[in-house]
Amino acid sequence: MYTQLSGLSGAAEAAAASAGLEPTLIELVQIRVSQLNGCAFCIRLHTRDALKLGESSDRLAVLPAWWESQYFSPVESAALGLAEEVTRLTVPPRTDWDTGALTDEQASAVSWLALVMGAWNRVAIRSGYRVSP
Repeated sequence: MYTQLSGLSGAAEAAAASAGLEPTLIELVQIRVSQLNGCAFCIRLHTRDALKLGESSDRLAVLPAWWESQYFSPVESAALGLAEEVTRLTVPPRTDWDTGALTDEQASAVSWLALVMGAWNRVAIRSGYRVSP
């Protein structure tokens, strides 16, 4: 199962990169989805990856309340809003993120990133793996 999910994850990340999403934004989406799902393993993993890519600790610190900050670009804000909508599956859908900042291809890529990250979160959480320092 891990191999198949890893392949799907790689395809989603490749599609996001192909759609023009920055590597740090891909990590931010994966971190935010993991925060919403309460997956400590994935939060730590993708936070470390984001830091290696040059993401700032300030932006990571405010990520749980990204909409209240001025740290994120219109594209990043739209991607984070869409990722939250996909993760929470709000009905009726919240479209605050739909500002036109994302292309259709980018919106599709962010949706896939959020869906795949949610699957990883569920695998990690159900495995019972406890994150230690």
